[in-house]
Amino acid sequence: MPKPAKAPLPPNVRALAAVSFFADVSSEMVYPLLPFFVTTVLGGGAAVLGLIEGAAETTAALVKMVGGWWSDRLPRRKPLVVAGYALAALARPFVAFASTASHVLAVRLTDRTGKGLRTAPRDALLADSVDPAIRGRAFGAHRAADHAGAVVGPLIAIALLRWGGVDYRTVFLLSVIPGALAVLTLVFGVREPPRATASAKRLGAFSALDGTFVRFLGVIALFTLGNSSDAFLLLRASTLGVPVAMAPLLWVVLHVVKSAMSGPGGALSDRVGRKPLIAAGWIAYAAVYSGFAYATSPWQVWALFGAYGVFHGLTEPAEKALVADLVPADRRGAAYGWYNLSLGVAALPASLLFGFLWDAAGPGAAFVTGAAIALAATAMLTTIVRVRPAS
Repeated sequence: MPKPAKAPLPPNVRALAAVSFFADVSSEMVYPLLPFFVTTVLGGGAAVLGLIEGAAETTAALVKMVGGWWSDRLPRRKPLVVAGYALAALARPFVAFASTASHVLAVRLTDRTGKGLRTAPRDALLADSVDPAIRGRAFGAHRAADHAGAVVGPLIAIALLRWGGVDYRTVFLLSVIPGALAVLTLVFGVREPPRATASAKRLGAFSALDGTFVRFLGVIALFTLGNSSDAFLLLRASTLGVPVAMAPLLWVVLHVVKSAMSGPGGALSDRVGRKPLIAAGWIAYAAVYSGFAYATSPWQVWALFGAYGVFHGLTEPAEKALVADLVPADRRGAAYGWYNLSLGVAALPASLLFGFLWDAAGPGAAFVTGAAIALAATAMLTTIVRVRPAS
């Protein structure tokens, strides 16, 4: 009899991984170019960029809470997932028609509303589809595919910009193609496993979610206060001499490492536990942000982007698997909603704080502050969050 850790991943996991791959190809054809589009073409500053990205991610988090809670009440989660992917795929190309930063904000809010609607039901659907013994590996495979899409997307953008004879706006328009492929793969490739829906008495804000999970959410929110938008990493790269034309390639390096690390990171969390992986990842994050604070040359930026990918590979699958470990099966949608809400509620003040510190005291002060908050969150994670075995 094969060991659980070596069991094949179910078809749903593979299909959802393909969906995320195509969706991220679409998203990452656009996202790495936005900091420069907003700050150069449209004339916005770092604070404006922080407002756009912080508001977008906070909107996504609020909708994730609604989508996750709603999916627990419905007999099927898949329709919400389809609607979310479709909305984002349709909205994203409209960045091509933006003439002011406020137009970009409107598109980003719509795009992130779609992301919010789909994320918690999708993660709950994935958790419903696998045995707890391979839950970390399943989320690792899903995140690896997602990040692989984030490798392909910028490469397409680079090819179109450098050799295709097109501008930013045309790249944004063409992002609709992989977005449509994501929706089609989801509609025809994902099957919903049978499950129990949450009863009315279990649908309150934190009902059936114990103190350990609530403390975990608090620690996640604290960490996120020091985790501003990755758009600032691209902006920092440009201040250190990395050409704007190389930004998509820098994004590729980051996501190659993310993709390569997510599978092993998720599988390792099945063997050694979720919390040690998360703590190690947050310490790596603090080291990387400190590096960005004191970096002086372009080669250091490339190395730091690679190291930043290690942080993601260690933490993303472990965090998502830990959510499923800590809550009852019929409350997973709401639990993923609360998890993402904790990330998103802190995203706006995090990006606003980072942008303010950048403009007032320079990028070094902003990055050092982020690193200090990450270390404080790591200390809290190791002392106040007690994790029981997965079930």
